Amino acid sequence: MSEQAMQFQREPVWKSEGSSRIPFGAYNSDELHRRELQRLFYSGHWCYVGLEAEIPGPGDFKRTVVGERSVIMVRGQDGAVNVVENACSHRGVRFCRKPSGTVTDFTCPYHQWNYDLEGNLRGVPFRRGVRQDGKVNGGMPADFKPEHHNLTKLKVAIRNGVVFASFDHEIESLEDFLGPEILHYFDRLFDGRKLKVLGYSRQRVPGNWKLMQENIKDPYHPGLLHTWFVVFGLWRADNKAQLIMDSQYRHAAMISTRNDVASAPNEVTSGVSSFKASMQLNDDRFLDVVPEPWWKGPTAVMMTIFPSVIFQQQVNSVSTRHIQPDGHGAFRFVWTHFGFEDDTPDMERRRLRQANLFGPAGFVSADDGEVIEFSQQTFEQKPDGQTIAELGGRGVENTDHMVTETLIRGMYAYWRKKMEI
Repeated sequence: MSEQAMQFQREPVWKSEGSSRIPFGAYNSDELHRRELQRLFYSGHWCYVGLEAEIPGPGDFKRTVVGERSVIMVRGQDGAVNVVENACSHRGVRFCRKPSGTVTDFTCPYHQWNYDLEGNLRGVPFRRGVRQDGKVNGGMPADFKPEHHNLTKLKVAIRNGVVFASFDHEIESLEDFLGPEILHYFDRLFDGRKLKVLGYSRQRVPGNWKLMQENIKDPYHPGLLHTWFVVFGLWRADNKAQLIMDSQYRHAAMISTRNDVASAPNEVTSGVSSFKASMQLNDDRFLDVVPEPWWKGPTAVMMTIFPSVIFQQQVNSVSTRHIQPDGHGAFRFVWTHFGFEDDTPDMERRRLRQANLFGPAGFVSADDGEVIEFSQQTFEQKPDGQTIAELGGRGVENTDHMVTETLIRGMYAYWRKKMEI
């Protein structure tokens, strides 16, 4: 192994106390990534798996992931939502290949082991052997018990149509995991109305998964990086804002209210290269924003639920963004765009139009994927470097403005504690 490769595998060196300077090694170690999966995705944390609206009837299923493990969210015959690992208990085969569908049971193609919708083993071919020439050949041992070889079943928590799961059956309740501060904004978006799935966007980003959590915990970059935001005033540093975290600093909500003033130059746009004062829309329907009663003030709320999901409300666009790690240097990012069953046809079209604006190929999020890739390239080539997250100080606290990196510092304070680094 080369010296550079050995450096990638070392513990990241924190050159200072606290969490305001993050070593590049936190993003480029395979060994560290495996530890993250075990400590942050497979134990002690609820992970997002989908929406109940995606599996409305008995036998409906969706294949998804927790961390890097393939799992299946499926509606049982009794109406309950089950989540099982997509790994046959016989030889470990990923037996479910379709992304979604409707089934009555699951059968592994390799040796035809069969499971019901709760993950219970129901059939084993040749379990009692084959009778031939007056004798029985083969078969499973007499003490083989099917109930000891069910699929791995995850613990499931559902709140207002959103499904979380965990391999850790001793985990705290979902409500305690989110905490009252974040739960308030969760229930603002998911308030009990029936959800309607409008579509999906999918991308693979060549960067460490934590960078997307960082990106949505970074409130001031939108007014600098994204031309759309800064020109049309949807998210700027002078918007009325609030940044809040749960008591452990792992989850966060960025809350913003769009200015009523016209998008004219001022002190937050002066000298900003992404601000284009002369920019005009050929189709002004992209700014067809209709206030909704459930907003209760804010025009945008971005929630980061650590480690696996982002809940987005950007004006009328509402989506979940599922972070799916793929090794230390990449992650898959699945957007589920949704609305509500009581939406009017006009509102549904508006949500879809704005989903395309904010989605991975839109005027905003394409920028995020690109800068994450550029960051990861540096991390891989310069393992002894560090990032700086000191805007607004070095401490961790809730704020009423956007000119801060407090949420990033909070996340890494929690991360260091859980990773024992």
